[in-house]
Amino acid sequence: MQGHKTNIMNLSKSKIIAFRQCPKRLWLEIKKPELLRVSNTTQAKFNVGFKVGEIARSIYDPTQTGVLIDIEKEGFSQALARSKSLTNADTPIFEAGFSSNGLLAFADVMLPLNDDENQRVWKMVEVKSSTSVKDYHRDDIAVQSYVAQISGFPLQSVSVAHIDSSWVYPGNNDYAGLLKEVDLTESTTNRTAEVESWVAAARETLAGEEPDIMPGEQCSSPFDCGFHAYCTRNSVKAEYPTQWLPRLSKKIASKLQTMGIMDLREVPDTMLNKMQQRIKQHTVANTTYFDIAATSKMLNAQPLPAYFLDFETINLAIPVWAGTRPYQQVPFQFSLHTLNGVDALSHVSFLDISGNDPSRGFAEKLVANCGENGPVYVYNAGFEGARIKELAERYPDLADALKNIAKRLFDLLPIAKKHFYHPSQHGSWSIKKVLPAIAPELSYANLEGVQDGGMAMDAFVEAIHPQTVSDRKQQIEKQLLAYCEQDTFAMVRIWQVFTGKG
Repeated sequence: MQGHKTNIMNLSKSKIIAFRQCPKRLWLEIKKPELLRVSNTTQAKFNVGFKVGEIARSIYDPTQTGVLIDIEKEGFSQALARSKSLTNADTPIFEAGFSSNGLLAFADVMLPLNDDENQRVWKMVEVKSSTSVKDYHRDDIAVQSYVAQISGFPLQSVSVAHIDSSWVYPGNNDYAGLLKEVDLTESTTNRTAEVESWVAAARETLAGEEPDIMPGEQCSSPFDCGFHAYCTRNSVKAEYPTQWLPRLSKKIASKLQTMGIMDLREVPDTMLNKMQQRIKQHTVANTTYFDIAATSKMLNAQPLPAYFLDFETINLAIPVWAGTRPYQQVPFQFSLHTLNGVDALSHVSFLDISGNDPSRGFAEKLVANCGENGPVYVYNAGFEGARIKELAERYPDLADALKNIAKRLFDLLPIAKKHFYHPSQHGSWSIKKVLPAIAPELSYANLEGVQDGGMAMDAFVEAIHPQTVSDRKQQIEKQLLAYCEQDTFAMVRIWQVFTGKG
């Protein structure tokens, strides 16, 4: 449905779900669609959904005898007419369209069955790229099954098929176990009146003026709304927004909103914990908090050599390497700075953009370069530690060496959180925020092409794509290496400042 305009009389399932999120979103999608701004993140989710849908067709139709209704090629009228002509078909139908009473819906998968009287009935399956059934999935399939039923497609059952994150890809394009079905027939069949009330309310919204709804949690739940920029265009921006206060509870945030407080200077100290009070104090005073006595005591107690390590990973919804799981964080790159003395710094890196599984080569080079003793500094040990544990499970012959590295991990993040804060961090201790505060001469903004983890993932996916030309692959390789190297050099600089040696 993405990208197609629908007549107001033809209220699509996606429009009803938009209404469920926010009536104003529905009104804008119909009345002012030119204001919609689709983020790269949202578009990426769409793309994943399309790919999972393609895999689903191969799973549910292994003999390739099913029928795919192609809305792009056929147009709505023809797609709906052809879907209706297949009501008694004996083969699976994909993207079957239903239309009745001004409602419109398309189903991912329709599987033919026979009831007790040998009459044709159907099993409807909605395919989702998530790893579990969400509440909005239940609303989604309630609407879809309702439209199918009133349009003349008799349903025997309805299910949601989501990705099974515990499944391990065996290779050779065998995705038979990728999806896990959850039967929602019982909870869906009794929602007719509920769906009809949504439809009536949605039409009432469209018949009126633009709803006056203030931005809130609905702007990002369950989806990021593409009209957020429009809806917040006239919002008063606080000089020191309360969003800079980290880990502010929903209860406190709601109370502040009720009190009309948007600026952290107005937040009573009694509503803040010790860390939040510290951030408020130093933000307002424009001063830096730095307990160098504490940081130097902890870090100078650690021996040399010291290693500074950072990983880059890819988490593909549909695994492409045997032995990996959906959404598993597979490491494809690392940067390692080694400090043998105060001024003796060396660097080594690993990056595999061949398109083959990078895991084995990654693990071998990591073991070869991390030594057997000395702290391995990271920034968020939970992440690197989990990846090392997974590699140890996959490669038993390297397990002891990998576990040794995992035991030596030393996390700089909690030290920074407890003992350092600069107003420019705006409540964040990500390395991208801490580095400019400590070493202003270093900036991720100066890096070409790849400047954060999300961009690194996107660049890697492009690099391993079979159609990416050699020159572009080399450009991406250079950008990825520079980005990851800056991450570990940033840790070196943080270490130097925190030990009093920088």
